[in-house]
Amino acid sequence: MVDTARRNTGAEGGVAGGVGVTALLVAAARAIETHRPDSLAQDAYAEHFVLAAPASEGWPVRPREVPGGDRDPLWGRFARYFGLRTRVLDDFLLRSVHAGNVRQVVLLGAGLDARAFRLDWPPGCVVFEIDRGEVLAFKHQVLDGLSAAPKAARVPLPMDLRADWAGALPGAGFDPAAPSVWLVEGLLFYLPPAAETYLIDTVDRLSSGGSALAFEAKLEKDLLAYRDSPLYTSTREQIGIDLLDLFDLAPRPDSAGRLADGGWSTAVHTPFDFTHRHGRGPLPEENDALAGNRWVFAEKPRP
Repeated sequence: MVDTARRNTGAEGGVAGGVGVTALLVAAARAIETHRPDSLAQDAYAEHFVLAAPASEGWPVRPREVPGGDRDPLWGRFARYFGLRTRVLDDFLLRSVHAGNVRQVVLLGAGLDARAFRLDWPPGCVVFEIDRGEVLAFKHQVLDGLSAAPKAARVPLPMDLRADWAGALPGAGFDPAAPSVWLVEGLLFYLPPAAETYLIDTVDRLSSGGSALAFEAKLEKDLLAYRDSPLYTSTREQIGIDLLDLFDLAPRPDSAGRLADGGWSTAVHTPFDFTHRHGRGPLPEENDALAGNRWVFAEKPRP
């Protein structure tokens, strides 16, 4: 794989500000994780997204570029969180398609997710990526420059999640009568509660028996109580991203409970559960902005 030089791609507007920049934050974290000697996840494409976008100029993409190492709240602890999340969700997706014979994968708010290119999918898998057109355009330009080839059939749907993405999926080849696996990674806490409920209900409606869903939620009653946490403070000071200005601060719905009431089996975990399972990752700390984060895994029983 050749290096991608830093350049103006002409499509970087999708990741130049607001929530779009957080996709670059996750990409930088995945790049750092990839180069750790005890790496939990490998994403050889991640650093190229960071290097290609003016908005992320000067950000680290390797552990040696982080002056404070793992002591740095942003590029140490927070980056390790994203590395752990990537590994856990990678495992979930692959387990779902192999164990359940599922061949439809839907990434809602796909961002700079390169799973269609880097995971070993079984034959016949189709990965649907839904995100804003300018985000996907930036991703395509970077991946095309690397001559990257997906390892599954890949169907990008350039559209805002506020549009009728559910209506567009069948026209793109999605079959609601066949089981599917859904991933909603790092998205819901940016949405108003009603939009989150609509998204969860829509996934339920489009999912036949045997389908699976993973999503990330935040349970804090008052997110602003953590404004001076090391994680939020370092993110604001080092890269100018105020996550609390981007999050929707309204009380969150109980989406896991809603799925359970609809017949799904659900499991709710803290990230720290997986830190203990894998032997590396973030652990709880005082004034912890990760304290309310939950990773939810749900399965819809077959008839």
